[in-house]
Amino acid sequence: MPLVHFFETSFSRTHERHIVLVEVISEGLSGWGEVTAGENPFYNEEWTASIWPLLCDYVAPRVLHHSFDSADQVFDRTAHIRGHFMARGGAEAAVWDLEARRSGVSLANFIGGGARAEIPCGVSIGIQNSVPQLLEKIQTELDAGYQRIKIKIKPGWDIDVVRDVRQAFPKIRLMADANSAYSLADADHLKRLDECNLMMIEQPLAHDDILDHAALQAQLQTPICLDECIRTAHHAEQAIRMHACGIINIKLGRVGGFREAKRVHDIAQAHGIPVWCGGMLESGIGRAHNIALSTLPNFVLPGDVSASKRYWTRDIIAPDVEVSPRGTIAVPTAPGFGYELDLDFLKSITVREETVR
Repeated sequence: MPLVHFFETSFSRTHERHIVLVEVISEGLSGWGEVTAGENPFYNEEWTASIWPLLCDYVAPRVLHHSFDSADQVFDRTAHIRGHFMARGGAEAAVWDLEARRSGVSLANFIGGGARAEIPCGVSIGIQNSVPQLLEKIQTELDAGYQRIKIKIKPGWDIDVVRDVRQAFPKIRLMADANSAYSLADADHLKRLDECNLMMIEQPLAHDDILDHAALQAQLQTPICLDECIRTAHHAEQAIRMHACGIINIKLGRVGGFREAKRVHDIAQAHGIPVWCGGMLESGIGRAHNIALSTLPNFVLPGDVSASKRYWTRDIIAPDVEVSPRGTIAVPTAPGFGYELDLDFLKSITVREETVR
């Protein structure tokens, strides 16, 4: 699926997405999940080409022909597989969708959320070719109603850029995402961001680090939000205990699906740490799952769940995910994740398919 506009982070620029979808079938009903890994092993160790054999050879055989009392048990069924949370999470999310459909309720209600009729939305804006281009894109998103702006930063595209944005937009809710582009040696440099009145700086240090983030947070006024290094509920407990962050980004794929995402949510809530839902350039299936996840009560900050049209000329669900002029998305109430699949379009862009029986 080609992106409407390229998306650049500190580690790569993406022009199109190659996405693995999982369909789980039982007694005439289907549940759908999306594997949120990127095309390259840059965000974490998983990438699209690695997902296929992992799902077919390890995850699917472990789940097939096994009786589950609930989708909550799928995570433990594949826990013997080290890491590979995105591959496992794509299958697990499909089972949650399937069980919600079997129960005749929305996925949001089924996971224990659903009290909200709508969720607040922000946007993530990648590194641009110039600051004027970035400012123009921010204005476009603000005009569309989005409640929070996140901009990607990296060495050479950070302090001055954030200052320019803050000067142009002095009152907006603004955050910066570094995607692990810095080290603790950059602490004095990063402290300069304190003057920019940011909501948070997301994952400034290594993708697998908690200890250095604790040392950095002690030097910053700006709250650190952890992303890549929070893969389990235990990681969240450790980070909170060490005062390594003030906020946690929960990504469904990164933690292996809904079971663990709910545990991270609950731990953060118990300690007064707000959470929000991050995005991975998902298609409509992953986006619908993120909407459901964002209805849990401690998702109090606008997430990266935004409109389909920001990314795709045509999405694989109908109707598209749309954002209201006040920057919210209505939570669907139909069974499962709440949208119809555009099966004809999906078939036309499918490049590989395999059934594991």
